[in-house]
Amino acid sequence: MRAFIFPGQGSQAVGMGQALAAASVAARELFQEVDEALGQNLFRLMVEGPPEDLLLTENAQPAIMANALATLRVLEREGGIRLADKAEYVAGHSLGEYSALCAAEALGLAATAKLLRVRGQAMQAAVPVGEGAMAALLGLDFAAAQAIAADAAENEVCEAANDNAPGQVVISGSKAAVERAVELAKVRGGKRAMILPVSAPFHCSLMEPAARVMEQALAKADLRAPLVPLYANVTAAPVADPAAIRTLLVDQVTGTVRWRESVLAMAAAGVTEFVEFGGKVLGPMVKRIAPDATATSVVTMSDIEAFAKTL
Repeated sequence: MRAFIFPGQGSQAVGMGQALAAASVAARELFQEVDEALGQNLFRLMVEGPPEDLLLTENAQPAIMANALATLRVLEREGGIRLADKAEYVAGHSLGEYSALCAAEALGLAATAKLLRVRGQAMQAAVPVGEGAMAALLGLDFAAAQAIAADAAENEVCEAANDNAPGQVVISGSKAAVERAVELAKVRGGKRAMILPVSAPFHCSLMEPAARVMEQALAKADLRAPLVPLYANVTAAPVADPAAIRTLLVDQVTGTVRWRESVLAMAAAGVTEFVEFGGKVLGPMVKRIAPDATATSVVTMSDIEAFAKTL
C-alpha cells in the first residue's frame, strides 16, 4: 500500500519550481492557475525571491502547495497516472493537509491557494511579532517534551506543536515560556534545544483567532469527499467525510501536528511506501518512524520519471 504525502512550512526556497516549469507545460499551467487565483505573480517570487518575501507565511504556504501539486500534476498528466489508482491514502504536514486534499480532489486548486493565503495571513495576525516563539526539542520523547512545555508555561502558553519523529518535538507559545522550556530541556536530558526562526507561534492556543478565521473561510469552501482518505494531523486517523474534514482543519490551527503517530497509523494500516511530493523533509522523518517502509521524494523532472517507472 502507498501513501502520497505533502510537506509543510519550512520547505520553501528561492528557485523552487523553476526547473520543473522549464521542463513541463503541465507545471507551468499549474503555477499560472495559482497566480490567477491569488491575483499575484507568486511564481516569480518563488523563482526570484527576495527570500524574506517568500518566507512570509502568506506567501510560503501557497508557494509550497503549488510546488508540491506541480510535481503531482506532471506525474498525472505526462505519466498518465491517477492518484486514486496509485495511492490508498494521502497526508500532509500542517499546511500540507491542504495540498493533500487538493491532490485528492477534495478541494480545487484555486480554492486551495485562496484558503492558504487566508490561513497564512490569519496565523501571522493572531499574535504580534515578537510575542510568540517556537523551539525544537531534540532527543526527548513526546511525553517528556509535553511535560517540559507544561512546566515552563507558568501561566503563559507553552504547548507541543509538532510531534515530528522520535526525539524531534517542536513546542510553541509565548516567547518567555518557550525560552524557559529550552533551558529546561537542556537539564532534563535533551540532546539539543533551539529557538526556531519562525514569524509566529503556530499550532498552539495563541492561534485561536486564526482558527476562527479559518472556520468562516472553510464554511464557505467547496470541500468534497477526497478520492482516498486523508490521515488528519490532529487525530492521526483516516477521514473522508467533508464535514469532519472541515472541523479537523479548524482544529489543526491550534492543535498538535501528530505526524509521528500518523505515519505509525498508516504503517499499521498496511502502508509500506510513502511518496513525498515537492519536498525532501518528510521522507527522512518517515524512515525514522517506520524504518521498514520506503520513502521517496519527488521534486525534479528526473524524480518524476524515475518514480513513474516504478508504478
